[in-house]
Amino acid sequence: MQKTTPKNVQPIRSQQQLDDMKWALKRHCLPRDYILFVLGCETGLRVGDLLKIKTEAILRLKNKKEKVLRVKEGKTQKIRDIYIGHCFEEVYEYAAGLDSEWLFPSRKGNRPITPTQAYRQLKKAADFAGVEHVGNHTLRKTFGYWFYKATKDIATLQEILNHSHPSVTLRYIGITEEETQNVLKHFSVFQDK
Repeated sequence: MQKTTPKNVQPIRSQQQLDDMKWALKRHCLPRDYILFVLGCETGLRVGDLLKIKTEAILRLKNKKEKVLRVKEGKTQKIRDIYIGHCFEEVYEYAAGLDSEWLFPSRKGNRPITPTQAYRQLKKAADFAGVEHVGNHTLRKTFGYWFYKATKDIATLQEILNHSHPSVTLRYIGITEEETQNVLKHFSVFQDK
């Protein structure tokens, strides 16, 4: 069976669309899917790495001053410490109510959902919210896009996303084409100086 992979997966670039996605996930999907979206957008982790998080890893952070989640990335095998303080209360409340070792449990046995199932739920919410070009990488790209817009620190973002070059990071989060278009809108050779 061939995977259904959307082309041109993009970050979510507007606060309204982020809010619409959260609304659609809460209304039309499971709490699991909403928390996956929030945690993915807040951390920049790949969906595959998010799905491997165990409930206990979140519960353990309750009494810790710093809400730092330690994750081993599947693609790079690097250990990353991820600050989740901004979304911790929501994630903890969800995790505390789970009866599964997995933070994002499947309803089919004791295992996490698959990346394909995560995609289906994100796509379902995106359809309700009117958000286009959504895929599993949307969460990671959204994190990168908003991080860059807030900090303009491409070197740190490149390191966080583990990219080989700043140009790769800019292309990944869709900044290159967006900034080029914006610059061209305000540039003319014959403009009065």
